[in-house]
Amino acid sequence: MKATTAIVVVFVLLLICTYATSEAAKKNKKSKVYVPQIHCDVKAAKIINPEFIAKCPPGCQDVRYRVYGTDIYAAFSSVCGAAIHSGTIDKSGGKILVQKVAGQSGYKGSYSNGIRSLSLPRWKESFIVSEGKPKKGVQYPSTLEYSSSKSTPVKGGSSLRKEYRTTAAPLPATQVATTIPSPTIMTTAFVSTTPKPTTIPTTIPTTIATKIATTAKPLLAMHKVRDIGSSNVHPAYSSVAAVASSIQRQEPVATFRKSASSPANLAMETDMWKPGSSLFDTGFSSKEDLIPKPLEPVSQGNPNCKVDLSFLIDGSWSIGKRRFQIQKQFLKDVAEALDVGISGPLMGIIQYGDDPSTEFNLKTYSNSKDLKNAINKIQQKGGLSNVGSALSFVNKNFFEDSNGNRGGAPNVAIVMVDGWPTDKVEEASRLARESGINIFFITIEGPDENEKQNVVEPNFVDKAVCRTNGYYSISVPSWFSLHKTVQPLVKRVCDSDRLVCSKTCLNSADIGFVIDGSSSVGTGNFRTILQFVANISKEFEISDTDTRVGAVQYTYEQKLEFSFDKHSSKQDVLNAIKRINYWSGGTSTGAAINYAFEQLFSKSKANKRKIMILITDGRSYDDVRGPATAAHQNGVIAYSIGIAWAAQDELEAIATDPDKEHSFFVDEFDSLYRFVPRIIQNICTEFNSQPRN
Repeated sequence: MKATTAIVVVFVLLLICTYATSEAAKKNKKSKVYVPQIHCDVKAAKIINPEFIAKCPPGCQDVRYRVYGTDIYAAFSSVCGAAIHSGTIDKSGGKILVQKVAGQSGYKGSYSNGIRSLSLPRWKESFIVSEGKPKKGVQYPSTLEYSSSKSTPVKGGSSLRKEYRTTAAPLPATQVATTIPSPTIMTTAFVSTTPKPTTIPTTIPTTIATKIATTAKPLLAMHKVRDIGSSNVHPAYSSVAAVASSIQRQEPVATFRKSASSPANLAMETDMWKPGSSLFDTGFSSKEDLIPKPLEPVSQGNPNCKVDLSFLIDGSWSIGKRRFQIQKQFLKDVAEALDVGISGPLMGIIQYGDDPSTEFNLKTYSNSKDLKNAINKIQQKGGLSNVGSALSFVNKNFFEDSNGNRGGAPNVAIVMVDGWPTDKVEEASRLARESGINIFFITIEGPDENEKQNVVEPNFVDKAVCRTNGYYSISVPSWFSLHKTVQPLVKRVCDSDRLVCSKTCLNSADIGFVIDGSSSVGTGNFRTILQFVANISKEFEISDTDTRVGAVQYTYEQKLEFSFDKHSSKQDVLNAIKRINYWSGGTSTGAAINYAFEQLFSKSKANKRKIMILITDGRSYDDVRGPATAAHQNGVIAYSIGIAWAAQDELEAIATDPDKEHSFFVDEFDSLYRFVPRIIQNICTEFNSQPRN
C-alpha cells in the first residue's frame, strides 16, 4: 500500500514538473516574438535597423506626419504615415514590416488612403512598407536602435525594460562606489524610466545584490547637464557624447519631463549644435559671456548692385503652407545673396491674394539680417492669385519717395506665381513698364498642356515682363528646386545695364537741338526759340546716366554750343540754353545736319536713343536730303519744326517717317509753345511701342 502511494506521488510530481516546464517554454516563446511600438512622428531615417517589424498606433493619418513618395518612400517620411498611404494598415494602426532600400533620384507625391504624400527631388535613403508578418527564418529585433535621442519609446507599455549587470567585487579607490548600469540596447531614447543605480556593499552576496538592483523602482529623471545624446550635438562629436552620456547617468535628478510630442521636444529635434558651444553647457552664462562683445559691423550693402527691389509673393491658398515656407526661405536666401544696405540694394515685400498689401517697404530694413528676421514673421494671407491687381498696386503706391524710393536706383518688381494668375496682367504690366519698373516673373509649377485651358490670360508671362527675350522670366518645375534660382536671379537683378525698363522715354535719350541763327530770325524771335528749347528740355530727366542734351547753332557756319557730356543736371542745361548768343547769317541747314551728327550723335552712348530736333524759319541754301538720309541710316530720329518761310518739302525730308508725326509747321514764333506737349507725347509713344524682345 505504501509502495503504491509513493508511486502515485512521484507520478503527480512528474506531471507538475512537466506542466511547469511547458508553461515556462510558452512564456519564453512569447517573449521572442515581442513587437516594438513606435509613434506616428517617427521617421525611418531615425531608426538604424535595416529591417524590422513595428506596431503603429491609431491616428497616424494626421497631416502633421509628412510622407514623401509613393510605394517607395524617402526615409524622411513618417513610417506609420507611409504605411497608411501604401494601404498596409488603416488609420486604426497595426503591425508593419519595414525594409530600408537605396535612396532615389526623385519621389513623386500622390493622394492615397486619405493621405497626400509630397514630392521630393532626392534623398539618401528610402524604405518600403508591407504587412507585418515575419519572414520565415528571419529574426526581427524586439527593440529598435535610434540614431539620435528622439524621445520615443522603443517598446510597448509605459516603461523601458533594461537589464543591468552588477558586481560584488571591490571597487578601486579612485572610482565612485556606485554600480554603473550597462544597458543591452543601443539607444539614448526616453531616459525617464531609467532605474536609479543602487550602491551595493561588497559584503552582500551576489544573489542578494542582483535582487536589490532588479527590484529598485524606476524614477522619472532628467540629468542636470544637457543630454549629450541629443541632436544638439554635432555628429563629429558623437564618440565624445557617448562617453559623456554614460558618466551623466550616475547622477539622475528627479524632475518633470515634457512628453515626446510636446512642442518643446519637437523643437529640440530640429536644433543644430553650434560650433564653439560647450558639450556640457548647463544653460548658465560663464563670466566670459558677461563681458560685452564688440558689435558686428553692419554692411552698407553691395555698391555694385544699387537697385530698389520689390518682391510680390504669392499668398494664395493654392500654394499651401509648406510651399509658402519654401517661398519665405527663398526670400531670405535672396536677401543674403544681395547684401542689402543703404549703399547697395534695398528690398521690400508685397504679399498678394485677393488683394495686395505691403509687408514692409524699401526704407523699413537696411541690412540683410533684419530683413531676414522680418521675412520669418510673414503670415500667409490666403485667397486667389490676383497678380494684375498686385502690379497696379506696385505701380501706384510702392515706388514712392515716401516709401524709400531713391530715384537714381532702378526699380525692379519680381513676381512669384504658383501655377498661374487668377486675373489679367497685361494692362497693369504695361503701365508699370512705362513708369520705369523692370518686371521679372518667377513661375513655379506652371500649367502643363492639359491645364492651359484653365489659365485666365494665355502667355501671361510674355505680356507682363519687361522684355520677352527670356532674361526677365524664370520657370521653375518644382518648389523643391526653387533654391537653385537664387544666384541667377541676383546676377540678373544687379546688372543695371540690362535693366532696360528703367529706361523710359524721359530718361534714356541723347537729344540734340539744331537751332537756326540766320538773319531772318531776329534777336527777339531767337529768344523765343531758346524758350521753346528750354520747355522741351524741362520735361526730361537729365543726368549723366539719364537723358543728355546738346545744342548746335548754325547759319552758313556751325557752332557747338554745348555737347552731351557738358552738363549733367537739368538746371545746368537750362542755364546753358539761356547763355546762347544770337549769331545771324545765312541758312545752310544740310551742312548743319552733318555737323550735328559728327559733333553730337557720333559720340552718343550705345544705349541711348538719338533724337535730333531742328528748328528753322526758311529754305536752306544747300541740299538737306542727303545729310538727313545719312542721319536716319545711322539711327538718328529727326523732328523738324518750321516757322514762317520754312519750306514744307524740306521739313518732310528732314523728318523721320512717318512725316506727320515728326514734322511740324507754325506761322508765328509765338505759337511754338503749342507743340511742346505733342512732341513729348510722340517721343514717348514711339519709345513705348518698341518690340519687347
